[in-house]
This record gives sequence, structure tokens and C-alpha cells, in this order.
Amino acid sequence: VGFTLFSFNYSGDLLATGDKGGRVVIFQHEQESKNRPQLRGEYNVYSTFQSHEPEFDYLKSLEIEEKINKIRWLPQQNAAHFLLSTNDKTIKLWKISERDKRAEGYNLKDEDGRLRDPFRITSLRVPVLMPMDLMVEASPRRIFANAHTYHINSISVNSDHETYLSADDLRINLWHLEITDRSFNIVDIKPANMEELTEVITAAECHPLQCNVFVYSSSKGTIRLCDMRAAALCDRHSKFFEEPEDPSSRSFFSEIISSISDVKFSHSGRYMMTRDYLSVKVWDLNMENRPVETYQVHEYLRSKLCSLYENDCIFDKFECCWNGSDSAIMTGSYNNFFRMFDRNTRRDITLEASRESSKPRATLKPRKVSTGGKRKKDEISVDSLDFNKKILHTAWHPKDNVIAVAATNNLYIFQDKIN
Repeated sequence: VGFTLFSFNYSGDLLATGDKGGRVVIFQHEQESKNRPQLRGEYNVYSTFQSHEPEFDYLKSLEIEEKINKIRWLPQQNAAHFLLSTNDKTIKLWKISERDKRAEGYNLKDEDGRLRDPFRITSLRVPVLMPMDLMVEASPRRIFANAHTYHINSISVNSDHETYLSADDLRINLWHLEITDRSFNIVDIKPANMEELTEVITAAECHPLQCNVFVYSSSKGTIRLCDMRAAALCDRHSKFFEEPEDPSSRSFFSEIISSISDVKFSHSGRYMMTRDYLSVKVWDLNMENRPVETYQVHEYLRSKLCSLYENDCIFDKFECCWNGSDSAIMTGSYNNFFRMFDRNTRRDITLEASRESSKPRATLKPRKVSTGGKRKKDEISVDSLDFNKKILHTAWHPKDNVIAVAATNNLYIFQDKIN
């Protein structure tokens, strides 16, 4: 079952993945041991649970898929871990906890669990905790339902650690983590007449440091920054980020490829990154009229937009992510390629996630795509790229140079090479 997304927790020790079958699989980072130093980047299955089941909306005669759209971890407050997972309609808060002891020596029941006759109890025992095999339990603590008419595309935990927002195509709601029966609608772009609809919300995220600020991106290639202190309903944005279009490059596909598929704040909160079909842009929150950095992800596809439109690939939604220090960014492409850009040196690299190139401990070789003319020995021609093999989801460890990449039905984890 294909992975639909994944997310490292705040320490990077756990990696949660969601799939099309509604399951969440959590991988745990194995601690280094002196006698097996080669296990440095190993992640093994920690817990698996069914987060969502397929449902049927009888009022609208619609099937609601169990596929998980987003997972977001909450900052750890105690020994347990908490995460939010969502499908198209329902968000759930899950608690993941460990149990390695069990109580023995009850007074009112036998060791096999049967109740004892109270009249036969002649002495009192003090129950004791005995060690047992480690069990990892996942239990749903809250279910946030019935607040979205359209498909949920984003959830984002606020920096106050008490609230989070959820976004669908036309609305954004603000929730309190303890309250499931109501949410506040903070953005509503639904026109009175749906025939006048010109854009939809594609992604939304809370600012990492300021709990009153959030951004959302649109299918028109614009980003709006809103401040919840200004008004309860944030239909009027505080900042509007848009890059003026170059008239010379306008084509039939301009509007489709300018649609933003992902928006992510930098850890510092100073920048945000947006991904459209052909590029990644980094914006300074203090400058709205153009991005401060633009990185071409696969510019060689500009001449192939017609065939990408016909096979619907032009509507693929690629995600992007920052490394822990905000000095590098990563995003996916086709043919199981993914791209990394160093913001300081402006160097970039194309790597491939495939079974052939990803033997354990093997070093990834940079890949190059030839765009016509004479093809060099190691280059791959644009015409031989496989558009069914696409990397839509990537994640970067919050502290180390460890990355996770989903390619088709496989999850790859790569790490910096140690000498």
C-alpha cells in the first residue's frame, strides 16, 4: 500500500507514515550501540495502527476514502507521544504510549482474571508491578469531525501547542485540541455563487513562533499571510505574496503550473518556501512583491507540458521541506528523482531513490537529465523519464542529515555518509 505522507517528530526519533489504506506506521530510530556502529541511521517499525476506515456519507451519497492526507506530531509533554492524522473529512488525535509492567496480586480476581468470591477472601494482598514484554499502544483520544464540506488538504499545529488549524479547498478552521464539537471558521473564500469560483486553497500552515500568524496558498500561485489578532474572520489578509508573471513566458498552462502545492515556514520563522509545478521559491516574510530565491526543480519539463497535461501529471502535488538549520531545501520530481538545493553555495543535486541505487550503505550518485543534443554517458534523456515514478513526499530530520523519501510503494531513508 503506497505511503501517502510522513512526518518526523520534534526530536527526529520517530517517523510516522500514513498510507492509502488508512494505516499509520511509526518507525523508531535505533540507538547506536558500540558493537554495531553501522546501525547509525536505522529506523525500525515501532507501532502500526488503523487510523481511519472507509465511510459512506448517506446524505451526499459519497464514499469517504480512508487514505491519510496529513500527519502532524504534537510537541512531547510527557512519556507518551501524540499525533494528529486526517483523511478527507475527519481528524483524529492519537496517543502512542509504552507499557512494560503489569499489575499482579489482585484481591478481587484470580491471576487468570476471574472474579473471586468476596466471602472467601481472608487476607489482603498488596498488588505489585511486574515487568513484561514492551507493548506500544495507540489509542484515539479525540475525534474532530463534521467541520469540512470539502476535502481536507492541510493540518498544522500552532506554536501555542493548544490549537491547530485544518484547511480544505475553500475554508480554514481553528480547533482547540481539547474541544471536538466546535471549531472557529477563520477563512472562508466560498463565493455566494459557485460559478464565480476562481481559486481554491491548496495548503495552510501556522507560523512556528507566532501563534497568531498563519499563511495559506492558492491555486492562483499567491500566498496570503493572516493575523488572527486583527479580526476573528481572516478573510482580509495582512500580507499578500505574489510574483508578477513574465508576459513573454505566458502559455495555456501558465495558470496550472503556477498553482502552489505546498507551503512551509522555515524553522526560524523568517522565511517561507512554496512549491509550484516547476520550481521552489523562498520568500522573506518582509518582502511581498517577489521571492528572494527561486530554484528550478525540473525546468526541462517546460517543453513537455502538453503531454503532462494529457496524462494528468501536471496536477501532481509535490511537497517541499527544509533541513534543520534552514540552509538547504528538498523536493521531489519524476523518475524517482529528488532535488536538494544548498541555499548558501547555490549548489544543487539530483538523486534517485530506487532499489537498484539504494542498497544498504551504498552511496547515492548524482543524476543528470539531458535536454537534447548529445547525451553524455551518465545522463538520462528527458524522453525516457518515467512519469509514473514520482516523489511527492519528502521529510528532513529536524536535527541530523537524515532524510525520508517516498517513491511508489517504498519508503527510503538516507543519511550523511560517515567515513
